[in-house]
Amino acid sequence: MNRLTYTILDIATIITDHKLLRNENDDIRYLIYDSRKVNDPKHSLFFALKGNKDGHSFVDVVYNLGVRNFVVADGFVPVKDYIDANFLYVEDTLVALQTLAKYHRKQFNYPVIAITGSNGKTVVKEWLNQLLAIDFNIVRSPKSYNSQIGVALSLWQLSSDNDLAIIEAGISKVGEMDKLREMIQPTVGILTNIGPAHSDGFRSTEEKIVEKLKLFKGADRLIYSPKYISAATLIPEGSQLFTWGFDDTDLKVLRKEQDKGFLTVYAEFKKNEISIEIPFNDEASIENAIICWSVMLSMNYSQEIIRKRMKALLAVEMRLELKNGVNNCSIIDDSYSCDIASLTIALNFLQQQNQHKKRTLILSDIPGVEKDKLSIYETVALLLKSNSIDGFIGIGKDISSFSSLFSKSAIFYNSTEDFIKALPGMNFHDETILLKGARSFYFEKISKLLTLKTHDTSLEINLNALEYNLNYYKRKLDNQTKLMVMVKAFSYGSGSFEIANLLQFNRVDYLAVAYPDEGIALRVSGIKSPIMVMSPDLLSFEAIIDNYLEPEIFSLDLLRSLIGLLEDRGIKEYPIHIKIETGMHRLGFEAQDFNELIEIVSTNNSVKIASVFSHLAASGSPKHDDFTREQIAKLKMFTNELKEILPYSFLVHISNTAAIERWPEARFDMVRLGIGLYGVGSLSEGLLETVATLKTSVSQIKHIKKGETVGYNRNGVLEDGGTIATVKIGYADGFSRRFGNGVGKLLIKGKLVPTVGDICMDMCMVDVTDMPVKVGDEVVVFGKEPTVESLAASIETIPYEIMTGISQRVKRIYFYE
Repeated sequence: MNRLTYTILDIATIITDHKLLRNENDDIRYLIYDSRKVNDPKHSLFFALKGNKDGHSFVDVVYNLGVRNFVVADGFVPVKDYIDANFLYVEDTLVALQTLAKYHRKQFNYPVIAITGSNGKTVVKEWLNQLLAIDFNIVRSPKSYNSQIGVALSLWQLSSDNDLAIIEAGISKVGEMDKLREMIQPTVGILTNIGPAHSDGFRSTEEKIVEKLKLFKGADRLIYSPKYISAATLIPEGSQLFTWGFDDTDLKVLRKEQDKGFLTVYAEFKKNEISIEIPFNDEASIENAIICWSVMLSMNYSQEIIRKRMKALLAVEMRLELKNGVNNCSIIDDSYSCDIASLTIALNFLQQQNQHKKRTLILSDIPGVEKDKLSIYETVALLLKSNSIDGFIGIGKDISSFSSLFSKSAIFYNSTEDFIKALPGMNFHDETILLKGARSFYFEKISKLLTLKTHDTSLEINLNALEYNLNYYKRKLDNQTKLMVMVKAFSYGSGSFEIANLLQFNRVDYLAVAYPDEGIALRVSGIKSPIMVMSPDLLSFEAIIDNYLEPEIFSLDLLRSLIGLLEDRGIKEYPIHIKIETGMHRLGFEAQDFNELIEIVSTNNSVKIASVFSHLAASGSPKHDDFTREQIAKLKMFTNELKEILPYSFLVHISNTAAIERWPEARFDMVRLGIGLYGVGSLSEGLLETVATLKTSVSQIKHIKKGETVGYNRNGVLEDGGTIATVKIGYADGFSRRFGNGVGKLLIKGKLVPTVGDICMDMCMVDVTDMPVKVGDEVVVFGKEPTVESLAASIETIPYEIMTGISQRVKRIYFYE
């Protein structure tokens, strides 16, 4: 890869005069800011950014990983003398990162397309890559790297191999776009649309439009639709404009026609009627395709070429999928794109997985590489080594020709077909397998063969949304308050190690499970975080100790039994969590037990109290606020007394999800986050993201005559006859019989349709009269619509019951972008 080379001295010259250099010729190839994502420490430069966490507190962690080059804030004092490290001191580390990105961008004179808008940025970027890659060597933003940090990292990829860049730019408040424009310096601008997404940081839609349009100041050309811009005076001066829309625009859309799996869009351009065919019919995809059409017309592509390439557009899959594989494997499916940047991201996700000791990568050729292929595959080999990949399979003639760069155990095939022919003789088992392939290699065929065959109904878990919700609650806490996350009941139905891996990666302080078996399963899956067991019993203490789980102790009998076992095994200071009864009246020490409890824990060194806590009964209900205050006061009274007696400190916690938001005074030393992590909670309506979506599909369509009945007990009736769809979900999957006979409503083709008749064990029927529904159509049980809250309300229960009731036979698919 022919990219500019920088030494640490070169970078110091660009961003600061204040430096401490021990090895000024260190070669810098990667810019990093996350201590969890270090792929090539020798050639990495760590920027200590200040965000939810202060990057300066991770300098020692990164140093121990092998990084020797750092950008830190003026006044930073290392915890020790890093005698072989280089330090660049700057006023603001984020500004320094952006300054470096801006400098690097200026070294290249080829066109840079910048895309912004409320929605569609990533799809338009990826489709333009598909449409233009035949003619250009394109560098583009990885995934959705469009933030103040993401744009800088995207621009760092620019090299002399490329002759076109496509960069996304996203903002969330006023004042951000100028910084992005200064870095990107676009020659071509694209405004996708203006909608409600990311509006919280703006006082009005017009203010958001004005801010977004700042990106295009100085651009040679701007592609946009006037329907999204309230006044022409808002358009930056000096740019050549290309407009699209339904009125008087350069590309005037006339009509749309659907036929045989393709949608034809007709438009007028330069007084001629032209058209494209696209394999999509939803409004968002149609609009994104028209934008790409406009871009190609503005670049003087012939209509013949445009039509041919548009018809071949492929859906954009920007998410990694984590699925259960054959022979107890885990499959990470990222089989739709393949370049160094996205490979690095995928390898970082692979590193989060601890459920298997062995990690395997199946990788295709890196497409679009014409020059310096050796450098590209040397980089791949280095990434494999630094990420400790145990098994490697390369597929493609290019990567096979560089087999000498990889370990002797690596296996190579010239094509996907050759690999599939050899697959029956391979012995994949108990390993995590990352599939990373370019579209032309059709790795989805490999994914299908390696993925465990299960029930069609699936619960899709958006790990990005879960991470977003986690950070939402983290931002409410100060730096001293710890976070315990509840992963009991199969993480509220969402999964086990899959969720725990992400939480461990995000450095939550504690995990909590209900029973020892749940904690043991996490330990077996490689989870090393502290785990509290909330419902231990006398018979489970041996297993708890063997797996270093930390039991909740709520009675004197439990405490004495545990101490007896610890004394027999000669164990000292084993961590325990004391549960105090303050009003929930479920589990916990009563006031009359306090004196004896204090006597035991203060005189016995077999146990050491890690925390003392209680459980709020109604923290989310204002009408019970006085009772909540009483509970908080009772816990404080007991813990204050205990603190005076014990010679060591311990954590105090009582806040659940609702209390994190409503009772800041009750956050104490730690809070316990539960169902809010999964996007459920009326207190945060609109502020949390939907994590879980339960989906199934239509098995059959039936036409019902007047007088005919549907389902068991003949309870289902369509008064005037009609059409029903049989759907692949029943009460054995967790779709309760209470949803029968019109109570439950499922989403098909954007419309909520009622159930008809009783819910069966494995399926149910819904009314789709006068709807264009066919076999195989997707059915949403809950997600963004209908929500799990609305589903629960319809049968007078709570979301907890719905989510934890989803059967284990429903496959879980995990997405991560």
